[in-house]
Amino acid sequence: MNQKSNFYAISVVAMLGILVGLSLFTFSYAQGASYLSDDPNACVNCHVMREQFDGWNRGSHQAVAVCNDCHTPHTFPQKWIVKGINGFNHSWAFTTGSFPNTIQIKSFNAQVAEDNCIDCHETMAINVHGSGDKETLSCVACHGNVGHGR
Repeated sequence: MNQKSNFYAISVVAMLGILVGLSLFTFSYAQGASYLSDDPNACVNCHVMREQFDGWNRGSHQAVAVCNDCHTPHTFPQKWIVKGINGFNHSWAFTTGSFPNTIQIKSFNAQVAEDNCIDCHETMAINVHGSGDKETLSCVACHGNVGHGR
């Protein structure tokens, strides 16, 4: 191996080392391991989620559901795919400061939450509302504050 090739190899290894080091530091600093759990306290690692967390603590679901029960799919690997997508998006938003002051659920995550409402409450919903057209019914249209008790 000539001296020029050796220099490029060392440069690539050094850049990878820096990237891995920065990634590990960021993961540690952001308490990344906490997001792998179902602990609702992980959701308040970022101060902007405090209002939602406090609402959940006062709400009817606090005794029976944690954040992941409503905001991630209940099946493997979908749960981890959604956690990965949301983790990346949240990391990007907080790193770049591009998150809104008022947190609003995006349509992708609203659909996940809607599917989970139906998953847990389907029998009751059918008894109360009938089987109806699921395309036109939306749980959060009438029950939007249930999970966060505002």
